Amino acid sequence: MTEDPRPAGAPTLEDVARAAGVSRATVSRVVNGVRNVDPVIQESVRQAVAATGYTPNRAARSLVTRRADAIALVVSGAGDDSAEEPADSPAESADGSPDASAVGPDGAHNSFTAHVFADPFFGRVVAGVVNYLRPRGMYPVLMFAETSRARDEVVSYLRQGSADGALVVSTHAEDPLPALITDAGLPAVLYARPARPARISYVDLAHQDGARLAAEHLLARGCRRIATITGPLDVPAGQDRLAGFRDTMARRGHPYIPIAEGRFTQESGETAMERLLAEHPDLDGVFAANDLMAVGACHVLREHGRRVPEDVAVVGFDDSSAALACRPPLTTVRQPVEEMAAEMARLLLDRLAGSDRAVTSVIFEPSLVVRGSA
Repeated sequence: MTEDPRPAGAPTLEDVARAAGVSRATVSRVVNGVRNVDPVIQESVRQAVAATGYTPNRAARSLVTRRADAIALVVSGAGDDSAEEPADSPAESADGSPDASAVGPDGAHNSFTAHVFADPFFGRVVAGVVNYLRPRGMYPVLMFAETSRARDEVVSYLRQGSADGALVVSTHAEDPLPALITDAGLPAVLYARPARPARISYVDLAHQDGARLAAEHLLARGCRRIATITGPLDVPAGQDRLAGFRDTMARRGHPYIPIAEGRFTQESGETAMERLLAEHPDLDGVFAANDLMAVGACHVLREHGRRVPEDVAVVGFDDSSAALACRPPLTTVRQPVEEMAAEMARLLLDRLAGSDRAVTSVIFEPSLVVRGSA
């Protein structure tokens, strides 16, 4: 029986076996990721694979390993279930390659997906995941889960084995998807600490420490009438950044900090800055809990004739592409999103390999990037 049909002249398992000096069965075990093969032999087989140009047949390999070699990258929320969802939608690739696909509503007609693609944070997550998975022969499947129907589709997709596990980026505190996945016993890792308790591994940032860096920098510049534009206060990151900023300011003798809540969008940053200026026209420093809101704050300050940073210093958070596009470029707290996304993928692959099934967390440290705005 032919296990691995391929075009005439294409390298076969036998070709690799001859080049490596091992049996065809040994090559098959290495190619299919069987772990009980001597590391020296594994390396010899890998070199032979590279030398012959052998490419495993993915369908045949899946029959042997019972693995899809695909990971679902899920952007999830808790949207309005009445939102229109087309039954079928065109596939889009997470990394532009033909091997990745997108499952979910068409972004051109869906405000949720449109918002996701407009946010530079998401692109950094995709880059980190793809750059980690691709060299390991894994493929991302991009999915959106902003309604109950879409969440059910994600769980069903995973249960059917169409993907080996999920990397979940949740955008809403009330998102039930992490609990749905863990209750179903499916392997998954979450970006950021879940707002609701769930037995799921996650990567996150020490947000309070990042806000502390922002507060200390504004104070060191001589700012004394400082306000903050918070993120959504129903999500842990928004809460933690506000708590860290307030605590540091209080420790430095500033017990009252004016706040205006934003939604991590540029428009919400503009609205919050208008409110702060109306209520506190003499402010001289602003910490915005992400770069998009900081960009919005800078726009409003300019419209009101305030120079940045001479009149009002502005510090953002994330160190995204928006920070560099801003004029002046933003001083910001760096969140190493690409590294965090890659770590999320590593944790998932380790669990799939059986090397570590314990629920864990990995917390990254922020750093301050000083540019022209403060």
